[in-house]
Amino acid sequence: MTKNWVDYPKVAIIGRPNVGKSTLFNIMTNSRKSVVKDRPGVTRDLIFENVDVWGKSFDLIDTGGITEAKDVFSKLIREQVSDFLQTVDLVIAVMDGRSGLLPEDRDIIRLIKQTGQRFVLVINKVDSSHEEDLAKADFHEFGVDVIAASFEQRRGLAELLEWLHLNLPEQVSETFTGLRIALVGKPNVGKSSLCNQLLGQNRMLVSDIAGTTVDSVDSPLVYEGKNYTLVDTAGLRRSSRREDDLEIIAAFKSAEAIRRAEIVLLLIDGLIGPTEQDAKILEAVLDDHKGVIVVANKSDLASHEVPAYRKTFRAQIERNFHFFPDVPVIFASAKTGHGLPELFQEIERVCEKLSFRVSTSELNDFFFEAIRQAPSPVYATTNVKFYYLTQTRQRPPAFIAFANHPDGVTPAYRRFLVKKIKEKFGLEGIPVRIFCMKSREKGG
Repeated sequence: MTKNWVDYPKVAIIGRPNVGKSTLFNIMTNSRKSVVKDRPGVTRDLIFENVDVWGKSFDLIDTGGITEAKDVFSKLIREQVSDFLQTVDLVIAVMDGRSGLLPEDRDIIRLIKQTGQRFVLVINKVDSSHEEDLAKADFHEFGVDVIAASFEQRRGLAELLEWLHLNLPEQVSETFTGLRIALVGKPNVGKSSLCNQLLGQNRMLVSDIAGTTVDSVDSPLVYEGKNYTLVDTAGLRRSSRREDDLEIIAAFKSAEAIRRAEIVLLLIDGLIGPTEQDAKILEAVLDDHKGVIVVANKSDLASHEVPAYRKTFRAQIERNFHFFPDVPVIFASAKTGHGLPELFQEIERVCEKLSFRVSTSELNDFFFEAIRQAPSPVYATTNVKFYYLTQTRQRPPAFIAFANHPDGVTPAYRRFLVKKIKEKFGLEGIPVRIFCMKSREKGG
């Protein structure tokens, strides 16, 4: 099965703290994904979102502010921003028009020029048109395009979008064969060892030092006559514990690998069991609506050292992954290859479930039977009345329930419906979503 994957151009927003980077990101992505507060240093991680400008799509990346502070993220941005910028196509450097050109701004411009990347200077907080020439005057010495703007007033945005549209490279369509599978997990749980076991060669660097893998690496794989693409990623830690500058970039690349995958293998150390951080990683995978399989690695060792190992591990899964307790679990050993046939059988099962389709008539026969089993939620003083359910074209399966008061459908009731759908159609182990919309029925 041959598929095309579009490799979107990447545009980074950089600048000092509190110059408006996150405000610009939120405006361009039409979201509140990047936190905005009137104090320096709020953005603590790399945040990205896909954006379309007049028919051209790209990934927009918000970064932390460049400062002289000594904390981990500030150190990354200050010392390693040039390394990160090597991976993007365009740079938006945001400056503060009220402050004028500062020494830190010169450092930022110098770092960008060292990468050779094309960039634009956007001077924010220029609140009126008669201030534009004065605000831009200090910045013309650098010989690049300068745009005066006020993000709060939406001034200058059209000019910026036009610059992006003119300078964005063409999207590259990458052809690959078979399922794309991302391996994720905490550092040192055996992701690269599993990759090497599957590939039959030491393609990935393996060591006992956590965090050896920094970049995401694609490798074609043929297993039992079927084609796959494996993506090994860096270990994901909590943001507060990413003590090495490269780890933050690696986490960004891991998140990108998850987004590009169809199925994600979450590797967990069988000797330790699922942890709070594993739960955070699983939540991130589910937020991207990917099929996921837990691989309990080192199970050969754990079965000897942990009493009633498999029963204990599954109990830990139900407790720590209470938001997705039916996630498939495969017990394996990257070192010996134990459990790999079962793993690929589960991969094929999950893949089949991801493509599940059901007719609207069969779906609604089930739906009305299911809602009879639980009282309808109440919105204000009115019972929520459901009219019908339909499946979207999304993958994994997603459904739209039409009702008279969609705001009254509580999270608990959605979970009830999801559980019933999974039980009815054998969709255990994949993320199923239900959206609620206002019914167009008369009186709805």
